[in-house]
Amino acid sequence: MSKQSTAMISRRSLLGAFAATAVMAAPTYSKAAGFLRNAGDIRRIKMYSARTGEHLDLVYWIEGQYLTDSLTEISNFMRDWRSDEVKQIDLRTVDIMTAAHNLMDIDEPYMLLSGYRTPKTNAMLRSRSGGVAKHSLHMKAQAADLRLTSRSVNQMAKAAASCNAGGVGRYSGSDFVHMDCGAVRTWGA
Repeated sequence: MSKQSTAMISRRSLLGAFAATAVMAAPTYSKAAGFLRNAGDIRRIKMYSARTGEHLDLVYWIEGQYLTDSLTEISNFMRDWRSDEVKQIDLRTVDIMTAAHNLMDIDEPYMLLSGYRTPKTNAMLRSRSGGVAKHSLHMKAQAADLRLTSRSVNQMAKAAASCNAGGVGRYSGSDFVHMDCGAVRTWGA
């Protein structure tokens, strides 16, 4: 081999090593926080409620810090609208919702169908439907039922499930997706 071809092989080897290193160093997105980690220093959630007429569009995380006032607003927005009872929403659920929203690359806000539910509300809904869990994570403020007009139930569920960070339920007949920060699992069609 000539001196020039040896240099070319060395450059190729070097570039290959850099490419392999970049692939190995790329983050694995096994949790919703992984999806958000490289999304910049700002996390934003956008939702509206057809039941209350309220809209929410706010930044809740800046440079590694949750914003207390924003978290209060999110919890108030996701309250049990039947009783107006508020419970602090689990931030992991908000992060999963945000990560899934970012993965779908859309600007449309989520329609929130259900966030926190009091035990009384959950029991009432359970008496009307077989699809309501007796020990629902909604009662712990760890779940949300969401809808988008620009994405199908399957698209939303795939985005949420790819976070590998909680439960994802498909409710195609009712056109919504359940997202929670409980055990990683999926159900529904």
